[in-house]
Amino acid sequence: MRKALFTGCLVIFSIAALAQYNRENPLVHTYSIVAMDTATGDIGVAVQSHWFSVGTVVAWAESGVGAVATQSFSNPAFGPQGLQLMKTGLDAEATLQALLASDEGREYRQVGVIDVSGKTASHTGAKNIKEAGHVVGDYYAVQANLMENNTVWQAMADSFEGSAGEPLAERMLKALEAAQTEGGDIRGKQSAALVVVSGTPTGKSWIDRKVDLRVDDHENPLQELRRLWKVHQAYEYMNAGDVAVEAGDFERAGELYQSAETMFPNNLEMQYWHAINLANVGNLKEALPMFKSVFSKNPKWKKLTPRLIDNGMLSVSEGDLKQIMKQ
Repeated sequence: MRKALFTGCLVIFSIAALAQYNRENPLVHTYSIVAMDTATGDIGVAVQSHWFSVGTVVAWAESGVGAVATQSFSNPAFGPQGLQLMKTGLDAEATLQALLASDEGREYRQVGVIDVSGKTASHTGAKNIKEAGHVVGDYYAVQANLMENNTVWQAMADSFEGSAGEPLAERMLKALEAAQTEGGDIRGKQSAALVVVSGTPTGKSWIDRKVDLRVDDHENPLQELRRLWKVHQAYEYMNAGDVAVEAGDFERAGELYQSAETMFPNNLEMQYWHAINLANVGNLKEALPMFKSVFSKNPKWKKLTPRLIDNGMLSVSEGDLKQIMKQ
């Protein structure tokens, strides 16, 4: 007989119920959202739970295909299987029904699905632990179980609908925060995840997976997830600045580096590369005090600087380099 996996809470089940679970179907009582940005076509999934590393079990997404959130007595196979079914041309509802039809534990499952066209479907099995429910709306579905209150999933839906026009990751994160404000998981909180993929694939996974953030174990996972989301946005500016440097557009690079630094004014990495770019465009007067500030806080940046001459990342005269190294 297969055994149930009990972690974090004690629940007593009948022998018949025990027969439906194994160690591949962990308890993940939680709340989640699958959604689409109609302006960009981006697809995403976000989740929070009182469970370790919830993102590795619940959140599944693939560019040009869709997203799946599989939770409650989670069947992790629903993630890759759901994506594969959508690849064959099934829409969200047909995919969900196919997953449930093949699973004897369907009444213990909770699942949300969105396909590449933005169609959504959700399922809350009759044997989910209360409070449990879901809302299927235009281009999103939210689902929650083992909640403090039965108003959680509607609060998530209201939040998502009320944040139209903002980036998809921001909207989904706000939906999670709305759930927590409404009471959230009755047991508390531990981990969270946020994933966004492009609606139209480029064939380059490092481009198509636009956001992939996880907080595996934290006393305030949503606060940490929001911090990481802010860091992610800042480094998007840094990455775009690097691309501008490669293209020789140092003026644009400076603007992008400045945007990143504005978000994190105490980040030495951002200050340093901003100073390097200023030096490259001949604005040594503004760059020198920035170099001085960075070098005083971490001398290893000073040690690094001459090495950038050989590969062209720092393009200054010998005299200018000497001025920089005096800082």
